[in-house]
Amino acid sequence: MLDKICPKCKWFGAVGTILIVLVFLGVIGWLGVTIVSKIKSYSYIGRPEAMRDTITISGEGKVTAIPDIAMVRIGLTTEKKQVADAQKENTEKVNTIIKAFKDLKIEAKDMETSSYNIYPKYDYTESGTKLLGYEVSQQLTIKIRDLDNVGAILAKAGELGANQIGGLEFTIDEPESLRQEAREKALENAKEKAEALADISGVKLGKIVSFSESSGGVEPPYYRYDSMKAISAESAGGMPSPDIQSGSLEISVYATVVYEIK
Repeated sequence: MLDKICPKCKWFGAVGTILIVLVFLGVIGWLGVTIVSKIKSYSYIGRPEAMRDTITISGEGKVTAIPDIAMVRIGLTTEKKQVADAQKENTEKVNTIIKAFKDLKIEAKDMETSSYNIYPKYDYTESGTKLLGYEVSQQLTIKIRDLDNVGAILAKAGELGANQIGGLEFTIDEPESLRQEAREKALENAKEKAEALADISGVKLGKIVSFSESSGGVEPPYYRYDSMKAISAESAGGMPSPDIQSGSLEISVYATVVYEIK
């Protein structure tokens, strides 16, 4: 009936159907390509689409500084037959040392009890084991901010009965600003090396791709422990004091830098 009324409608209907099918196939194809591209992109997450040409170079930066604090360990060991007696005597002597240090301008925050131990003492013989008594030991870690006071503090500790003095170390109380300066020098050193290498190789440096660093820490200074020199009775009770020089120390940083080359 429709063919008789509109002979061309049948032809238009066939063309329309073909166009709809083509559009549908196009949409399916576009979706397929998009999905495949997305799947491929996930396998490259975290890495560049193409490998870069790079130069890897290392640099070193050092800063020399004067120490501003000294650290020392001061301890006292007492032996008695009864543990209570050993504790009492040891505590009294250590408290006397702490009070003397406060008089020498050492603040309470700069004195730390780093260890406290009680051990039994035995006599081992062929006939058996005999308990001789007990050993009580206490050790203090002292931070000395006035380096001119180091000798007086060591002398005072010995005068008041400390029988363990050691671990003297000169260092920087807050070294981060110096470490940052050393870090900048390490990066500058690495850049100079990379530019020289790029010039020889006939390439140009691009941007920094990555870098890492390691710290050489604070290298201990050289210090001199001279012969005993007398100091005033006012500062150390008439006892001689060692003349100790803090010297200087180095803070070092090592940087590894990767440059893109063109």
